[in-house]
Amino acid sequence: MQTPDCPEGHRHDSGLCGQTAERVWEGSLKRIPLASSGSISITVDHCGSDVLVRLNGRIDVDSSPDLRDRLSAILSERSLPRAITVDFSGVPYIETSGIATLIEALRIARHHQTIFCLQGLSGSALRLFEVTGVLALFEASDCGQKAS
Repeated sequence: MQTPDCPEGHRHDSGLCGQTAERVWEGSLKRIPLASSGSISITVDHCGSDVLVRLNGRIDVDSSPDLRDRLSAILSERSLPRAITVDFSGVPYIETSGIATLIEALRIARHHQTIFCLQGLSGSALRLFEVTGVLALFEASDCGQKAS
């Protein structure tokens, strides 16, 4: 579907075309809504060779397997993305099971030489990443500098 803010020939499913709140996405944007458990929704936006995974809801022991499955599917595609950005702006709460899932995805991404970064961390979710000391493992929101 074409809209005024989307160039002709570009798919527009979500009210956004080519950009997010924190990162500008150029080129065509393909949004894939995914069924998830009741505590989290996961939306995957493909734009060229980059992928944006938007999370909304709580990441806990019940929803971590959904996130693990989605990230594993992205990292198993024949054509691997250049970069994967996980957007936490809609996540008010995360348990250590969610952090373990993200560390597992980071390990696989690094094996495939895919950039894996986080954006939008705040509140108790950010504090858990800081307290556990794993924040420094992930790339900052611009996917070019280490988070500090």
